[in-house]
Amino acid sequence: MKRVELEKEQSPLYEMLYQYKNSRQASFHVPGHKKGRAYAAWGGAGFLEQIMEADVTEIAGTDDLHHPEGVIRDAQLLAAECFGAEESFFLVGGSTSGNLAMILTVCTKPGDILLVQRNVHKSVLNGLMLAGARAVFLQPLLDETSGLLTAPSPETVSAALAAYPEAKGVLVTMPNYYGMGTELAPLAEACHRHHVPLLVDEAHGAHYGQHPRLPQSALASGADVVVQSTHKMLAALTMGAMLHVQGPRINRGLLRQRLAMVQSSSPSYPVMGSLDLARRLLHVQGAEAFTAGLAAVDGLKRGLAELPRFGLLQPQGQQRGEAAGEAPAAYTTQDPFKVVIYDRTGILSGYELQHRLEAFGCIPEMSDDRYVVLLYSLGSTEEDTCHLLEALSHISVEKAEAQSLPSFHGSEGILPDQFIAEGPIAKNPFVEFSTWNNSPKNSFSEPVAFSLTPMELDEVEAIPLPVCSGRTAAEMIIPYPPGIPLLYPGEQITDGAAARLKRLAQAGAKCQGAQDPELNTILVYKNSRKQGHVG
Repeated sequence: MKRVELEKEQSPLYEMLYQYKNSRQASFHVPGHKKGRAYAAWGGAGFLEQIMEADVTEIAGTDDLHHPEGVIRDAQLLAAECFGAEESFFLVGGSTSGNLAMILTVCTKPGDILLVQRNVHKSVLNGLMLAGARAVFLQPLLDETSGLLTAPSPETVSAALAAYPEAKGVLVTMPNYYGMGTELAPLAEACHRHHVPLLVDEAHGAHYGQHPRLPQSALASGADVVVQSTHKMLAALTMGAMLHVQGPRINRGLLRQRLAMVQSSSPSYPVMGSLDLARRLLHVQGAEAFTAGLAAVDGLKRGLAELPRFGLLQPQGQQRGEAAGEAPAAYTTQDPFKVVIYDRTGILSGYELQHRLEAFGCIPEMSDDRYVVLLYSLGSTEEDTCHLLEALSHISVEKAEAQSLPSFHGSEGILPDQFIAEGPIAKNPFVEFSTWNNSPKNSFSEPVAFSLTPMELDEVEAIPLPVCSGRTAAEMIIPYPPGIPLLYPGEQITDGAAARLKRLAQAGAKCQGAQDPELNTILVYKNSRKQGHVG
């Protein structure tokens, strides 16, 4: 895309919306609320009224997301400059729409193979279904200290590409939902040696590379297509995201066409305006934009040092000091804005700790059986930290009777494969402690065909959860958050997966995709002929 003379202080799309909001133009176009005036008889639209006053459509001067020639083009050019891309695209359907578009861009024919980290967001599996693609699932690395998975190793990626040279690309998630990561550059190098693109779901890393204390961004690491949720870790409205592209390995024209397919033809201008504004905030302030948020995080860590009951998840090198050696290859980077804590005594599970925090008015991002994820950002304050520390101080002195959690290493510890859905379960009461942990048994799987062909009702049956092991799933089971499918249709239900389902049901976990929301039953195929085919 040709560059134009723009200043980073500009926010062309947002400025257009501001002018529109204050104009006296008579609207003879959609939307039907007419700048919120439809609610005048009720005294107005309340706190939404200002948003509605800037809610416009494609008219003269507002440009067109799917054929940008004016303010949207300029806003996307400034975004590319800010984030280090050759070309950037605004997304109004969150990272979901970006994941769908990048898969549909590289997998152009039914049966195309894409190498995919198994513990991906549900939108990736939906993208495979839309493309009619075949997935070779890659085994992510396990950090034995935390018991959490990160991303596939370069060796796994190289071996899978050698086994499937016809593969169209590799898709990984970085960072994970806990802010954990490893170096992406070796993965990009492995992909490029085999002449395929690296696709990165960087939904939780839109801020990466923007401050010395933040990990390097996926673009700077050599990724070809990167999807970021600007609303998650930066300052856009919910559903505001971006897709960035660089290099010669992506068909840009096809990418634009795919984006037009999966996004609304009536995109939200307030969401797009917030993307422009979020970019300007970062572009103008640079690293200083994160000063207050990092100060709030540092205050929390100082406070946690005075509350020994609560542990803090960090790469091993940060926990034990550089003299102890380098951090494990599975876990070398941590987003400082993702503060992951746990109860060292084991009295409170992550779920229970989250509930206790919520009772004190502190709302975490997510939790599992062991950890609670506290999400800070450039909008966080030291007052937030004071509130949180006060809550943790109260919780710290609460009394309860329980056994400590088992160690994650040592002669009596838990073996690494027991953190994986397919691993043994008998010795580990926290086997499903993170629904992020989902992986194939081997370094990579055989190709799994995905399709939009719906299941026939006479081919499936609902069976009680306790007897589902060994059967083939006929529905997608997605614990939410974080939205990582535990099962997809056509996947065999292992003993480990069955045990995790039982414990999730007992815990009352919210699972999307399940026909029975209580998880008393699960849909399975009546025979195994559908195994390995998703539809």
